[in-house]
Amino acid sequence: MNDKTRKQSVITTDAAILAIQTAISEGAKLGVAVSATVVDPGMSLVAFAKADGATPHSAETSRRKANTAASTRRPTGWMPADLAVTLPLGTGNLLTNVPGGFPLKFDGELVAGLGIAGGTVEQDAAIAKATLSALGCDEAS
Repeated sequence: MNDKTRKQSVITTDAAILAIQTAISEGAKLGVAVSATVVDPGMSLVAFAKADGATPHSAETSRRKANTAASTRRPTGWMPADLAVTLPLGTGNLLTNVPGGFPLKFDGELVAGLGIAGGTVEQDAAIAKATLSALGCDEAS
């Protein structure tokens, strides 16, 4: 290391796959077929799966939620209405404020973004929170 570089922790592929499997399982418990996406802190795709019966648009929505959680380091759904409307336009539809995206943090360090889509926003958020808990991530704030 030197003063021109930095280290950044990133979720492992195995942990990302576990997150996806957990999210789909948690969705099934609620009777909801979801899509789940995990991206690294730079918004690169690490893992994705779409449960049987999940709606077609849920795949892209889960990705955008994961991107937003990783980029802002906060759960989606917090933005004021005017920003939430312009956010997709200003980012080429990479980001969204729709609830269901959560940063994955361990000991306060961001390692990934998780996005869940396919249920109501309340269901998506509940599935994501259950996934964070199962992985032992920091509580979402």
